[in-house]
Parts: sequence; structure tokens; C-alpha cells
Amino acid sequence: MNRAAARLHLHQRNHAATDACWILSGRKKSMVLASIGSVLRNKGHEICSVAPGATVYDAIALMAAKSVAAVLVISEGALVGIISARDYGRKVILKGKSSKDVRVQEIMTTSLVTVTPETTVLDAMELMTRHHIRHLPVLVDGKLDGIVSMGDLVGEVISGQAFTIDQLQKYVGHIPV
Repeated sequence: MNRAAARLHLHQRNHAATDACWILSGRKKSMVLASIGSVLRNKGHEICSVAPGATVYDAIALMAAKSVAAVLVISEGALVGIISARDYGRKVILKGKSSKDVRVQEIMTTSLVTVTPETTVLDAMELMTRHHIRHLPVLVDGKLDGIVSMGDLVGEVISGQAFTIDQLQKYVGHIPV
């Protein structure tokens, strides 16, 4: 089999093998079918949170200490909002307010978009893009299980692509020329 024929064979074989993966819920998808649950297993379920009555300064200090760009707002064990560095910039700094005088509950986002561990990485990225957000709380049976960021999801996509490339290179390396 010559090189061109080998490439065509590889393409046909991979295309046939992946057809089922490309069609999901009637829409064309990429091969990014990893779940949010797998992302959480890799990164951990750590949750950084503040109370609604905390100062924005305290929330920003926690973000800096944990090297994150958002923290969840928890009241009496329930998720009630999220506050991000973007909220701080737009709702405190640009309005000339002091982070030590403003409470988290005054600027937090309360209309939350959430996902479950079964949500695919691609679907989560689509939600983030559609809603112009960078963080998604993960709920299991209505209870908080973790949080994923756009960076976490991009990292998962890159890792999946690297694995696919490695597998294809191994496969092509075994084709006689």
C-alpha cells in the first residue's frame, strides 16, 4: 500500500469509527466528549467561597490567595451567587467605590448558569460562550460539587487533542509504506 493509499485508508477507518461520536443529540459535535465529571476528577472538587455579607475586599483577597478569578457565594450551605474579578472591576472600581465598603451581596451575580458532572466539555464551553461567563458551578442532585473555569475546559480540550495526535502518530507509524 503506498503512502497516499495508507492515508486514505486511515481517514476512512477513523471516519467510520468516529461517526457515532460526531453525532450527538442530532447536532454535529467535535470529538470533545469528555465530561465535566472527568475535569473535576483531574482538578479536584475544591470550592472557594464567601458569605453574602463579606466585603468585596475579602472576596478579592481570597481570589488572590487561591489564584482564582471567581469565588462562589454560599449562605446557610446553599449556593446563592458568584463574584468574579470582572464583577469587581465593573461594579466597584469603575463606579469609584471602595472594596472595603461594598458587600458581596451588592454586586454578586445571582442568576447562575450551572452544569452537572454528566455535561460534556463542549456543551459547557457553549454555555459559557452563550452567557459570556468564565466559571460554571457543578451541581449533583442540586448540591454543589465543584466549579470549572474556561481555563479548565480549554486544558481538557488540549489534553484530548494531544492524546489523539499521539494515537494517530502511533497508528500511522505502524502502516507499511
